[in-house]
Amino acid sequence: QVQLVESGGGLVQAGDALRLSCAASGRTLSTYAMGWFRQAPGKEREFVAAISRSGSTHHADSVRGRFTISRDNAKNTVYLQMNSLKPEDTAVYYCAATRTYGAVVTLRQTDFTSWGQGTQVTVSS
Repeated sequence: QVQLVESGGGLVQAGDALRLSCAASGRTLSTYAMGWFRQAPGKEREFVAAISRSGSTHHADSVRGRFTISRDNAKNTVYLQMNSLKPEDTAVYYCAATRTYGAVVTLRQTDFTSWGQGTQVTVSS
């Protein structure tokens, strides 16, 4: 198992930007495809973005053009750059890892076997 710790969440205003980080330990991150998910109060956890071992990315329609997932394997870290934040982006954001191979657009939430503890992002109007 790989241990994941998210950071970078906070309280911001609509239109602001925030960068989340997910630091991995216990395993080499380069062997995993990575994803970001979020869960808003009263809602199910939903997919946000994913990145393959080689850097191919896929973003949910709701965040495409605003959010960008990236990775720095040398730092064993994955990032989520969030621009033009909206109140509906308010949620606990989780990073996750999977050793499942396949196009990132085909990955299912259940494919991700390691999860971080989450970091709160709150966007006010």
